Amino acid sequence: MKKEFFTSMKKHLVIGFLLMSSAVISQNAEVISPDGKLQVKVSVDNGNAIYKVTYNNQPILENSPLGLITNEGDFTKNLGFVASSKDTVEKNFEQEKIKQSSIKYQANTLKFTLENSDKKQLSIVFQVSNNDIAFRYELSIWDKTMACVVEKELTGYRFPTNTTSFLSPMMGSMTGFARTAPSYESGYTADVAMETNTSETGYVFPGLFRIGENGWALLSETGVSSAYCGSHLSSFEDGVFSVAYPDMKNNNGFGSTGAQIGLPGVTPWRTITVGETLKPIVETTISYSVVEPLYEPSQEYKYGRGTWSWIVWQDNSMNYEDQKTYIDLAAAMDFEYILIDAWWDRDIGYDKMKELIQYAKSKGVDVFLWYNSNGVTNDTFMTPISKMNTSIARKKEMKWLKEAGVKGLKVDFFGGDKQDTMRLYEDILSDANDYGLMIIFHGATLPRGWERMYPNFVGSEAVIASEMLIFTQDARDKEAFYASLHPFIRNSVASMEYGGVLLNTFLNKGNEKGQERLTSNAFQLATSVLYQNPVQIFGLTPNNLEDVPKYQLDFLRNLPTTWDETVFIDGYPGKYSVVARRHGEKWYIAGVNAETSAKKLKLNLPMLAGSKINVYNDDKNKSTFMDEISIAKNGELSITIQSNGGFVITN
Repeated sequence: MKKEFFTSMKKHLVIGFLLMSSAVISQNAEVISPDGKLQVKVSVDNGNAIYKVTYNNQPILENSPLGLITNEGDFTKNLGFVASSKDTVEKNFEQEKIKQSSIKYQANTLKFTLENSDKKQLSIVFQVSNNDIAFRYELSIWDKTMACVVEKELTGYRFPTNTTSFLSPMMGSMTGFARTAPSYESGYTADVAMETNTSETGYVFPGLFRIGENGWALLSETGVSSAYCGSHLSSFEDGVFSVAYPDMKNNNGFGSTGAQIGLPGVTPWRTITVGETLKPIVETTISYSVVEPLYEPSQEYKYGRGTWSWIVWQDNSMNYEDQKTYIDLAAAMDFEYILIDAWWDRDIGYDKMKELIQYAKSKGVDVFLWYNSNGVTNDTFMTPISKMNTSIARKKEMKWLKEAGVKGLKVDFFGGDKQDTMRLYEDILSDANDYGLMIIFHGATLPRGWERMYPNFVGSEAVIASEMLIFTQDARDKEAFYASLHPFIRNSVASMEYGGVLLNTFLNKGNEKGQERLTSNAFQLATSVLYQNPVQIFGLTPNNLEDVPKYQLDFLRNLPTTWDETVFIDGYPGKYSVVARRHGEKWYIAGVNAETSAKKLKLNLPMLAGSKINVYNDDKNKSTFMDEISIAKNGELSITIQSNGGFVITN
C-alpha cells in the first residue's frame, strides 16, 4: 500500500513538473523560413517582450525589444504570455511597375499574444519567408475601447558588436529650402561602426547593415497609409537602433507625432531582409508582398520615359517656346512624356497650356505637370500652389487636368512623416486615380509599399537626386558613390524617381563651362538601368541630339522602364554595383564604379551564356564606346569599369 502511494505521488509530481515545464516553454516561440535558414525566436523575459534572429545558425539580431505605448495602455513592461499560434501564407501576384513583374510569396507565420497588467491584449505577428521577415503589432478591442493613439514604439534592433552600418541621417524638421525638410535627401555614411551613428534626428529607412562575416541585413517598413505615421531609425543608443516616430516639429509643429487608430487595428509592417550575400538585399520584394491594393485603377496607366527642361535649363525655360522645344526633343527620342515644371501657370497660363498639351499630343507625347503640395506647412512659393492640399481645390483642379488631357502630376515639397502628411499623400493619390492621373512625389518621404497599394503611384524622389548635381559640387563629387549604394539601399525597397541621365558635359544650358559633370556617358546610361522607376524623366537637352553619338541616343530610344526580373550580379555598397534587369527576352546588365581607380571584374552571366552582346563602356581616357562581342558558353565575362565610369550590356 505504501509503495503504491509513493508510486502514485511520483507519477503526479512528474506530470505536474511536465505541465509547469510546458507552461514555461510556451512563453517562447519560434518561426522558421520555408527553406529552414532564417529563424526568429520570440519570448517574454521578466515581463519584457524580446526577439532575436539567426540565419544559418549565425546571429543577425541579438535579444531585441518589442512593444508599444498607447494612451490606453503600456505594452512595454509587465507583460504576460497568453498564447501563440502558427500558420502559413502563400500568394502569387503580378506587379508591372516594380523590379519584378511576377511575385510568388510563401512564408511561415507566428502570432504571439501578450497581456499587460490591465489585462489588455496585444499580438505580434511575424511572417518569415526565405530571406525576409515582416512583423507588425495587432491591437484588439479592449472592452468598450474602440480607438487609441499609439504614442511610442519600443521595437529595436540589437546587432552583434562587429556590425557596420550604411545609413542616411534624417533631415532636421523645418530646415533646408523654404523650411521643407525632412524630405529624405541627406547623404550616406558607408561601412562605419554602429557607435558613430549619433545623429539627434535619427536615420531614414531603409538602413543597411553588414554583420561581420555572418551576412547582411536591410531594415525598412511597408504598408504605411493614411492610417498611420511613417517611422525611422533612432540614433544608436545602449547597443540598439529603435523605431522612432516623427519629430513633433515636422509640419511647423502641427499634428500628432504618433498614430491615431481604430480598434481592432494594426501597425505598418517592420521588415528585415537577411542574406549571407547581397543578392537577397537587391532582389527582395518584401515591401510589396505583405500589402494589398487599396483601390482599383480607374484605367490602365502607361509608363515610360520623358524629357524635362527645368533640370538643366531651369526656371527661365518655363515658357511656351522652350516647352515646345522639349516636346520636340521627346518626340525625336520616341519618349512618351514631357514634364513641365514650376511656374507653368504663371509663365504659360492655363489657356496656353491647353494648346501646348494639344501640340504635344500631335507629336505623340503626353504631359506631366508640376504642382506645389503646400498651402500651410512650409514657406515654398512656387506655383501652382494651394491646389493640392484641400479636397475641394484638388478635385476642381483635377477636373480641369483631365479635361485638358494631362496624364500625370509631379507634386513637390512635402515635409515629414506625420499621419497628417500620410493622409495628404493618400488623398492626392486617391483623388488623382478618380481623374485618371498618375502621381510622382518629389521632395517627399520614402514610398512604403505604395507601388502595390496605390495603382496610379509611379515614383517618389526621397534621395539626393539629379537637381543637386546642378546645385552643388558635393553632389557632383559623390555621384558615383551614391549610385553604388542605391541598388542595395534606397532603390531596393521602393521605386526611385531620380531624374537622371545627364549627357551635357557642363550641367547648364550653355554646356560650355561651370558645373562640370565628373561621370562618363557610359555611367549615365548605366544609371538608366540601375535606377528603377516606372516613369523615368531624363535630363537630356536639345543639343544632345547633335552632340551625343547616335548609338547612345538609340540606347535610350529603346530602353524600357518596367522590368520582369532583377538579378544581383556583383558589387559592394559605396564601391561598385552591377545589376541585371530583364524586360521580356531582353537583358540589361549595368554597372558603375565609385572607386578612385579602374576596377576589373569577372562577371558570371548565365542568362547570356554563348550570346552576342552589345557593350557600352569607357576606355582608359573615359571616352564612351560601343562594341559587339560574344560571351563564353560558360557565361563568364571579364570587364573593366573606369573610375566614375559605368557600363551596360544588352543582348
